[in-house]
Amino acid sequence: MRSHIHERILLYKIQQGDTESFGVIYDFYHEKIYRYVFLKLPTQEDAEDVTADTFLRIWQYLQSKNRVKNIQALLYQTARNLIVDFYRKRGGKVESVDEQEIVVADRSDLTLEEKMNLKTDMARAERAIRQLKDIYRDVIILHFLNDVPLKDVALLIEKSSGATRVILHRALKALRDIMESETVGV
Repeated sequence: MRSHIHERILLYKIQQGDTESFGVIYDFYHEKIYRYVFLKLPTQEDAEDVTADTFLRIWQYLQSKNRVKNIQALLYQTARNLIVDFYRKRGGKVESVDEQEIVVADRSDLTLEEKMNLKTDMARAERAIRQLKDIYRDVIILHFLNDVPLKDVALLIEKSSGATRVILHRALKALRDIMESETVGV
């Protein structure tokens, strides 16, 4: 979003039934919410369903004239709640995760071998991220993959800025350890 004022105007228009304003919110946050959900669920289809449900619930919430201070926080909290519901319906956390097909961007500057190496590296990183504790995964996805400033990550995970920095440091160490142990095991 360009600014909090711009976001407030969009939220006001959405509450008046303006679907185009909701489209602006959707376009800005969809990829970020999907990426957050994708790395927490077992399949791409599950991630697509939960992402769609997140935006549907936000639309309904806004239509009921509820006040919203931070649309980003509301989106991530709604997505997080739907992920919890997903696993609750399945009787707990799914231990085995289906391997996801990772699409490597069509880059003409890369050779086929380089594209294959990039795809392999991305798959390793995805597997490693999926092995992290939920809080570690959240912080890494929000901060590094979705470019959320650390102070906003702290608000989203309901921790102090200092505690969030410590969590991020520990998450990166855990991710590095997982990736190093996978490399040693190869």
